[in-house]
Amino acid sequence: MFSKEDSNWDLSVDDRSGQRMLVVEVKTKRNASPEWATRLRRNILAHGTFPKAPYFLMVFPDRFYLWTDADDQPEQSEPDYSIDARPVLQPYFEQAGVSDDQISGQSFELIVASWLGEIIHADNPLKDTDASQQWLIESGLYDAITGGNFEHTTAA
Repeated sequence: MFSKEDSNWDLSVDDRSGQRMLVVEVKTKRNASPEWATRLRRNILAHGTFPKAPYFLMVFPDRFYLWTDADDQPEQSEPDYSIDARPVLQPYFEQAGVSDDQISGQSFELIVASWLGEIIHADNPLKDTDASQQWLIESGLYDAITGGNFEHTTAA
């Protein structure tokens, strides 16, 4: 479904035309402040040659931090959106039979991939969604990735 080879990101999503739209960093840390997430993002960007994308999403079990126009923003900018992740991710934790405070990094990454997969392959417009995911529409992220694909990196 997705590959980490060469991309250095936990997950990335391309739009319908194959352009990378979203890169995602998944962490199991809880209670990460916006300042902590901003520092982590700065460190990630400073220590590698990472492919850029318009959207950068940092996912924690209890918070999402989203940067929009991420490839045009200086590394030290605060996230544009700070979202309570619990109402979004809770159904996935329940389905997996784990709690958000005891999940492994790899399992959490699969949960995030499942959630993103539902957005990418949505049959119905997100307009009918509950308020917990309204930020997807407001930020433009929903339109950017719906109908897209997880990046598939192939070895040369």
